Amino acid sequence: MKLRIVYDNEAKEGLKSDWGFSCLIETGNRKLLFDTGASGAILSQNMGQLGLEKEELEFIVLSHEHWDHIGGLDAVLHPNVMVYIPRSFTRGTKNKIKEKAAEVFEVTGPADIISGVHTTGELGTELKEQSLVLDTTEGVVVLTGCAHPGLGTIIETAKVFGDVYGVIGGFHGFDKLRQLDVLKKISPCHCTARKSEIMAMYPDKAVWCGVGEVLEF
Repeated sequence: MKLRIVYDNEAKEGLKSDWGFSCLIETGNRKLLFDTGASGAILSQNMGQLGLEKEELEFIVLSHEHWDHIGGLDAVLHPNVMVYIPRSFTRGTKNKIKEKAAEVFEVTGPADIISGVHTTGELGTELKEQSLVLDTTEGVVVLTGCAHPGLGTIIETAKVFGDVYGVIGGFHGFDKLRQLDVLKKISPCHCTARKSEIMAMYPDKAVWCGVGEVLEF
């Protein structure tokens, strides 16, 4: 399984950084896009630089309804793509997606998307968010958007799918950093408030996150 960061606050040379997040998941010959960043133009530019076309995407999964995670959606929707969203999304957003996508799935609880890729289901109270759980030979890897429900809560929920090997994505205000001791791979992205501290604490297992970065499991 391969993960490629296509939208983030940081970027490798030749790619565009911006406030937001998007990650491409490749498993076998299937491609899933998790979140779409804030700008369709920037998302399209980065995908083009990385040799990706929107028609390759079989699924789009949206973590939560904040602009920096769904703002680029129009640039990647196409008539054959299936979209997974939390049921709590507003009716207006749902209707816009349904106009352009093949099918829309409204997520509530933990569920399988395809073999090896699962959703935690909606977590949180006022702002509901889903994360992805990915099967790897080392254990499951958690992929978050912003982790508004709390990174600890997301990791605990992910354990229904197996032992958690690593976590990638936005950690938001997560500050119980010692909870990361048991993980083998950490890649704090986007909105992680204590990113530099995490990177310094775990030099042997923390991986820089930015557009163009590839993580393979």
